[in-house]
Amino acid sequence: MSDNRTVPTTPAFPARRWLLPSALADGLDPDARGSGCRSRRTARDWLVDFTCFALAVLIGLLSVDTLDQEPGLPHGWGIADQLIGALACAAVWLRRRWPVGLAVALVPVGLVSVTSGGAALVSLFTVAVHRPFRYTAWLTGVNVLMQPVLYWLRPDPQLPYLAANLLGILLAITTAAWGMLARSRRQLLLSLRDRARRAETEARLRAEQAQRLAREAIAREMHDVLAHRLTLLSVHAGALEFRPDASREEVARAAGVIRESAHEALQDLREIIGVLRAGESDDGRRPQPTLAALDTLVAESRQAGMEVAFVRHVTDPAAVPASVGRTAYRVVQEALTNARKHAPGTEVALWVTGAPGDGLAVRVRNAPPAGDVPEVPGSGQGLIGLTERATLAGGGLEHGPTADGGFEVRARLPWG
Repeated sequence: MSDNRTVPTTPAFPARRWLLPSALADGLDPDARGSGCRSRRTARDWLVDFTCFALAVLIGLLSVDTLDQEPGLPHGWGIADQLIGALACAAVWLRRRWPVGLAVALVPVGLVSVTSGGAALVSLFTVAVHRPFRYTAWLTGVNVLMQPVLYWLRPDPQLPYLAANLLGILLAITTAAWGMLARSRRQLLLSLRDRARRAETEARLRAEQAQRLAREAIAREMHDVLAHRLTLLSVHAGALEFRPDASREEVARAAGVIRESAHEALQDLREIIGVLRAGESDDGRRPQPTLAALDTLVAESRQAGMEVAFVRHVTDPAAVPASVGRTAYRVVQEALTNARKHAPGTEVALWVTGAPGDGLAVRVRNAPPAGDVPEVPGSGQGLIGLTERATLAGGGLEHGPTADGGFEVRARLPWG
């Protein structure tokens, strides 16, 4: 039956958002940021930004010591180098807004200011973290190619030319690799979050589909159970309405059928409501109809005034599976109900044949009505539901008018 339990959703991280980078926190919990709004820096972002700024300043201060040892460097150039390096370190605070632009701008700046080297490394790391690989590859390649030019224009007074080049190249490649590693870990977390969201969506869709199928099964069961009873009520009530001159015996018999059918309909409806309230079927209350119940169904129809010719050739009826027998019963019940509604007063022929290994065949045929038939309320979905039921049981159902204007229903169900 239907399950109204809500599918749990993946929890967000409102209490721990300050521990995550803003880009990662927004990816994991996009609802926390309004549409069209920029990401707000978390406490972790401010700590990382300050650390990057301090690192750039530290590398710049270490480079200042080499300016006094650099031969032939004019005093004014040294002052300008330090001023440009200070501005480059200050520009580190803009690395989140314009990572690529800042990194590109610091490439030529590095040729005239050795104290801006720390800011250049921080900007390269930022590009590796926040931008796709192609930007990182281009900027890393440019930084590597600029090393020989830089140390040719501004030789390092403490290291040989080759060693200085190797150290600069190693720093650039290591910084880029570190940034790409951080980016890959973030992408992994985001991909896991996307998988969790897809799993939640699929689980919700499966739950909705299960509820829809359960509702359809309940609707089919209600139709199968109640249509037969209510049709008897309608037919006999109509007979009493159009036969005011009926004898007392006929009126009493019709009233008895109406009372019995109403009682059975109320009992069946009470069972279905009980199933809906309990959330699961309780087969112990009343046994489900099987093939053996066809005799009672035919007798009930005959008592209601129908002419039913019943032919049954079934080898060992007790061996028929319960599900197959129940489906066969529902097919006969719906066919008799339709004949009573649309062709009242006509003869109905019923054949049930089968054997283990050959399957079970059900055939119900009624003659065309003698005249105009008054409209009887009905859903018109009974045969559609029976076709589904037979298909789910592994068989099939066919129905349609006959050559003489009657109607026939044929079902084939597996057995053995």
